Amino acid sequence: MKKAAAFLGTVAMVLSLVSCKMTVTPKIDVTYYTEVPPKMMFLGDSIAAGYGLEGYSSTDLYRCSSYANILKEKYEAELDGECQHEMVNKAVSGATSGDLIDLIQSGELDEDLRGSDAVVISIGGNDMLDIMLEALKSMGITEKGDFNARDIDIFSAASSLMNMDKDVDEALVQFEKNIRIISEELSQRTDGTVFVQTLYDPLESLSKFRMITDFSEEKIGKLNSMISENSLYGYKVIDVASSFKGKADNLTNIGKFDIHPNAEGHKVIADNVDAAFRATGFSYTTIEYGKKELTVYWKRAIYGGCAGLVLLVGIIIALVVHKKKKAR
Repeated sequence: MKKAAAFLGTVAMVLSLVSCKMTVTPKIDVTYYTEVPPKMMFLGDSIAAGYGLEGYSSTDLYRCSSYANILKEKYEAELDGECQHEMVNKAVSGATSGDLIDLIQSGELDEDLRGSDAVVISIGGNDMLDIMLEALKSMGITEKGDFNARDIDIFSAASSLMNMDKDVDEALVQFEKNIRIISEELSQRTDGTVFVQTLYDPLESLSKFRMITDFSEEKIGKLNSMISENSLYGYKVIDVASSFKGKADNLTNIGKFDIHPNAEGHKVIADNVDAAFRATGFSYTTIEYGKKELTVYWKRAIYGGCAGLVLLVGIIIALVVHKKKKAR
C-alpha cells in the first residue's frame, strides 16, 4: 500500500504540472570567426586623426578620408549581415607618447577599450619630428622647395644639428620607456589585439640638404627599431615606414612642409592596417537559440511517472502471485 501511495503521489505531481510550460528553447553562445575586427579603435596622433585631409576637424574625426574612416566603411560593408561593425577614433593631433599615456591612465578610454577587438596606435612623430622641424625653421627652411643649400650657413646648420641630435636622442630614450608603458597599460584594459605603426620618414625628399636627410633617416630608423624590438611587450607591428620609403613626395604633404600623409598616403596606410588585421584574424560571439527541449520539471515528472509505473506493475504482479499462493 505504501508503494501504491507513492505511485499515486507521482501521478498527482504529473497532473499538477499539466499547466506548466512543457518545453523550453535554450540560449547558447556561438562563436564566429572573421578576418577583420567587429570593433576597432584608433589612438595616437595627427596621422591617425586625419590631420590635413579635406573634411578634417579636431572635434569630429569621422568625416575625412583618413585610413581609420576608409577601413570603417570597408568593414561595415564586409560584415553586413554577420555582425555590427564599430570604429572609435580617439587620436589627438599633436599628441606625444607621453600624452597618450596620460589619456590611457585617465580612464576615459576604458569602456571603449574593453569592447575592442583591435587597437591601432600611431605615435612617436611628435616626440621627435617637431624638434627636427623647428631646427629646420631656425635654418630658414620653411618649405621643401624654397631654399638653396648654398645659401645656408654651414656652421649654423652644423650647430643646429648638434643641438638637435642631443634633443632627439633624449626624446628617443623617453619614447622607448613610453612605448613599453603604453603596451602594459593597454594590456590591463583590453583583451583585443594591439597594433603599433612604424613612422615613415617625411624628410627623405629634402635632397638639397643631405645632412638633414641622413639625420632624419638615422633617428627615425632608431625609433622604428624601438617599436619593433619592444613588440615583445604585447603588441603587433604594422610596418607603414617600408610602404612609404622613397615615396614621401607622393604620399605626404611635405611639398608644403607638412609631414602628414595626403589622401593617397592614407590609402596606403589603410592597406597596411587591413593586411595586418587579416593576418591576425578575429572572432565574435552571439547568443542564439538551440533546439526545443523538455523543461526540467517535465523531465522529472516523466522520470517519476515511469518509476511509479514500474512500482505499480510490481505491486500488481506481487498481488497476483500472493492470490495464487492463497488459492493453493
